[in-house]
Amino acid sequence: MRYISNIKTPKVSIAPMVDRTDKHFRFFLRQITKKSLLYTEMITAQALIYGDLEKLLSFSPKEGPVALQIAGCKPEDIYKAVKNAEPWNYSEINLNVGCPSDRVSGNAMGAYLMAYPELVKEMLLAMREATSKPITIKHRIGIDGGGILVPGTCNKEVLNSYDDLVNFVTTIEGAKVDRFTIHARSAILKGLSPKENREVPPLDYDVVYRLKEDFPHLNIEINGDIKTPEEITHHLNHVDGVMIGRASYENPFMLRKIDNFFEDKEENNVSRADILNGILPYMENLESKGLSSYSILKHALELFHGAAGSRRWKQLMSPPFKDMLPSKRVHLALRELPEESLYEK
Repeated sequence: MRYISNIKTPKVSIAPMVDRTDKHFRFFLRQITKKSLLYTEMITAQALIYGDLEKLLSFSPKEGPVALQIAGCKPEDIYKAVKNAEPWNYSEINLNVGCPSDRVSGNAMGAYLMAYPELVKEMLLAMREATSKPITIKHRIGIDGGGILVPGTCNKEVLNSYDDLVNFVTTIEGAKVDRFTIHARSAILKGLSPKENREVPPLDYDVVYRLKEDFPHLNIEINGDIKTPEEITHHLNHVDGVMIGRASYENPFMLRKIDNFFEDKEENNVSRADILNGILPYMENLESKGLSSYSILKHALELFHGAAGSRRWKQLMSPPFKDMLPSKRVHLALRELPEESLYEK
């Protein structure tokens, strides 16, 4: 029997990214987009079982809605991790089956698991048992062993045919997955860095479109090098949602337009000056506690991407900060940078 989720897929979300989507990044982005779904960085099940939960999971209501992304390889560990995370107010729990890094795949997590759809199904069922929150998954269109045999695949080196993808999706569908977020590239498990895995394997959006056509009852979100509102519009003609990755930090000011894709069509009409004034109290609060306010400022380095004053902004905001606190430099930028860039909407 087919499972039809009753959750509403966000028209736009911002991808979970290691060393990027921390609480400071999410607070910064919330100045620009009020409606998109944001994610934590990937957190391993082991960390959620044995680590400092308050440090790993706490976040401000001002960051919401936020999804928690976890990684693991054992259903029992996944169950414990999700149970431990249950008290925190995440809007959903997402399973990472897409990360191609050697460190992750070497521990039988991430994209490696696409070779084991039955195990992934067990993990998703464990998540379903542990929480009443929506359960989602992020994966690739396939995997390539990079010249070695893919484990568990009857001596195959590659699992990236459409039939392989359909087999994976139909197997895990039985775990009542609320949304499939699909990176429209295969993952090469050996020989490429995570950065190269985001660039070298060719994009194939049509595979994701075809999957939505063949499984119209599934909530399907597409991911992979999507950078502009025009591209988002195109993809939404084929799938339920769009996930943005690198563009969220390469050109964050663009994100003010993405709230327009949601039902009430309201663009977040903010200027760069509004955004900076929004993060200044956050920076000053960190500084008052003796903490580095660069933890949020570093996420804003491309705020003036393509605008007049971009070079001067980066000069002002780059360490070292011995002569002036970062918050004071933001105040200086608000006085010094061109008004046409500061107040553009």
